[in-house]
Amino acid sequence: MFDTAQKDSQLVDRQWNVLQQPIDGVAITEIRHVPRDHGVITEMYRSEWDPTSLPVLQSYQSRLYPGAIGAWSCHQRSIDRLFVNSGHIKAVLFDGREGSPTEGAINEVHLGDRRPALVILPTGIWHGLQNLGTDDALVINFPTLPYEYEDPDHWRLPMDTPQIPYEWNVARGSRTRAIRDE
Repeated sequence: MFDTAQKDSQLVDRQWNVLQQPIDGVAITEIRHVPRDHGVITEMYRSEWDPTSLPVLQSYQSRLYPGAIGAWSCHQRSIDRLFVNSGHIKAVLFDGREGSPTEGAINEVHLGDRRPALVILPTGIWHGLQNLGTDDALVINFPTLPYEYEDPDHWRLPMDTPQIPYEWNVARGSRTRAIRDE
């Protein structure tokens, strides 16, 4: 064994549930694929998975190119409900809510078509997405409020902001680039 080697900490339990203290108010529901004789069915959203009990008023799809990073964004009024339909995404969440029990906490969540999940992000949670795959990744959002064209509830920070203590893993020579849309 090399002197500089570091032992992995436990990441999952015996049922393969990810062990991570979630940010207060963030809900993550892992979803199982249902194999059928003609293919696979995967649910994306069910109201009982959503602790907000707010209706779905809009849905839209975002595409992230391979290696792309869409970071950072936040909302003051709308709650995001994200589902990765295709690809492999790393979602990084930062609790920027003053007085929150998990203020300053960071969560990393891997989402994708191989291990689907619905992630519900309360207001005040800064989030960024990185496509870790080699193909485009598709993210579907079921926000609690429709997009307001004249007055967007969309706040942004650059991916390398010193206000969020997180460093994106950008490989030297990769095609990774920051993008404006999540």
